[in-house]
Amino acid sequence: MIRIAVVGVGHWGPHLLRNFHNHEDSIVTWLSDKDPVRLHELSARYPDVKMTESSDVVIQAPDVDAVVVATPTTTHFPLAKVALESGKHVFVEKPLAASAEHGAILCDLAKEKQRILMVGHVFVYNAGVRYVREYLQSGALGRVYYISMVRTNLGPVRLDVNAAWDLAAHDISIANYWLDAGPQSASALGGSWINEGLEDAVFATLRYPGDTLVNLQVSWLNPRKVRDITVVGESQMLVLDDMDLQEPLRIYDKGIAGDRTVSSYTDTFASFRASIREGEIRIPRVSIGEPLRAECHHFLECITYGKEPLTGGREGLQVVRALEALERSIRNGGTAEPLR
Repeated sequence: MIRIAVVGVGHWGPHLLRNFHNHEDSIVTWLSDKDPVRLHELSARYPDVKMTESSDVVIQAPDVDAVVVATPTTTHFPLAKVALESGKHVFVEKPLAASAEHGAILCDLAKEKQRILMVGHVFVYNAGVRYVREYLQSGALGRVYYISMVRTNLGPVRLDVNAAWDLAAHDISIANYWLDAGPQSASALGGSWINEGLEDAVFATLRYPGDTLVNLQVSWLNPRKVRDITVVGESQMLVLDDMDLQEPLRIYDKGIAGDRTVSSYTDTFASFRASIREGEIRIPRVSIGEPLRAECHHFLECITYGKEPLTGGREGLQVVRALEALERSIRNGGTAEPLR
């Protein structure tokens, strides 16, 4: 049994606690949170788990093999750093750190200590997202022209990071996973209405190798919860709607018919329709599971067999670099910023 300590049991921590404590290969031995009321609430449900307000006690505990960090973004680096230095494996919620500089330090430290460092980019473990990656790798869509990604909801409003760091981190991790690359440049505009200096909505464009564009719209100030992704390829197109639990994925055999490199004049609706290729719409069967459970299982598997995580430190660092570029672009009025 891999002995787990969970640091931070506020919004997302309890879900991680449940998955690791109920897993056949792991048990949660320690919990840490600064809120004593929260610990008291959980003590009734998990009477066998030791609890403390001190993260240092948890990280240094001899009956802990791995530390799960589910705290505000600004605390990820110091907590993960101490845990790695103490010889623990580390699972840290996204984003990896609040800066690429700190993320790189964590990656180097994990390599030096020969410990697993994994980042909680949970949507990479979504069955629909994995199906799309396999479909893209099959070449059925052809060259990917662009990806449009919308992620909105009304709340929760964060006080430590803006909507890009909170929400776009998910979509950038998905795009990197699908395209097997990180963005080369990023531009963005954002608006702060609730808390000054923290953008509640961000509209961004990232340019990937092969001239693939990825457009992001993220907001926690929207009346509808939307998780919608459209991928447009030269041969086919697809839409992944994560809110549709029954039929999340649709593949469209649609496109522009014939050679359109030379401009043509269409003077009738019939001639316009003739330039559009309309094929069938296919709805693949995608099994519904819990991505978080798959993510937690993968972390334990990496510890047991010494495997490289699918969303390891380097993948997490790539996302942080993109987020930093978006931040610079917002501050500079939407200019295209190269990734450092």
